[in-house]
Amino acid sequence: MSVLAVVSAVGTAVDDRVLVGAPIWAKPLKFSVSFVAYCVTLAWMLSLLTRWRRTGWWAGTVVAVTSAVEMAIIVLQVVRGERSHFNVGSSFDQALFGVMGATIAVLWTGTLVIALLLFRGVATDRAGAWAIRLGAVLALIGAGLGFLMTRPTPEQRATMVRGTVDVIGAHSVGVPDGGPSMPLTGWSTTGGDLRIPHFVGMHALQALPLLLLVLLALAPRCARLRHEGVRLRLVLVGAGGYAAVLGLVTWQALRGQPLTHPDGLTLGAAASVVVAGCLGVGLALRTPAVPAPARSPRPWRNRPEADGPGADGPVRGGRSASDRAPARGTA
Repeated sequence: MSVLAVVSAVGTAVDDRVLVGAPIWAKPLKFSVSFVAYCVTLAWMLSLLTRWRRTGWWAGTVVAVTSAVEMAIIVLQVVRGERSHFNVGSSFDQALFGVMGATIAVLWTGTLVIALLLFRGVATDRAGAWAIRLGAVLALIGAGLGFLMTRPTPEQRATMVRGTVDVIGAHSVGVPDGGPSMPLTGWSTTGGDLRIPHFVGMHALQALPLLLLVLLALAPRCARLRHEGVRLRLVLVGAGGYAAVLGLVTWQALRGQPLTHPDGLTLGAAASVVVAGCLGVGLALRTPAVPAPARSPRPWRNRPEADGPGADGPVRGGRSASDRAPARGTA
């Protein structure tokens, strides 16, 4: 995917073809960069599993293979000068789009297996474990929202009644694909765009672990953040706020409203999310804290065998045997 991102960037610079209002190589460029972030994050999460590691390896392999198949079809269609998504103009195009739908369903299932394994055991503290788990759950929801784009639009349904159609499905809601759009992302500025909730949801996979890293970076300057319980509550508040934002942008897109031009109802809902999030943060920080641990917080450990056989004993719940045992000569 990294190599393909470079190839696609070169293609965008030297190939002046435009497809559905965007440079023809823009889609493989964005998809390859997104897959890099997605797969690297999943690989890191798999390295933290304490149980069912072999099953996790197979699930990760399924994600990698299906990602490669998806990208191969996208690049093939770029070379042919045809749309990859929603294209049913010929039997060959229809077959390719069908394969893409099947591979995405398999990829989603592989990610679901990984998410379930993360609930079985992760070599990290509670705040890190829940940042990883909830990030994976929200990513699954975001990926599932992509299937909303495969539904035929009202105009396409009307055309299907009269005869055949070349395209079934769309990114935009209320306006045709390929109209005025935001730079870089290509999201519509005149109607709703279902790519927005798809993007927001899938990147919860990185956002919530990054939130925890920010909290840990601030811990030396803020005594309360040194306590695992406070960090855990803030992660839960962050996950709840992220889920609310995901619901908000999904609702906005389905109403045919562009992200750049929210109406009063959308702004009111957004304000409610902000207020609720601030209250949640305040309550999390006001909770009485226990004495700070003697050592610096460690959000996640390497996999159990990283310390060598017998170093600390098996890791359970992110704490080694030496962590649990009281020091001799102390109360």
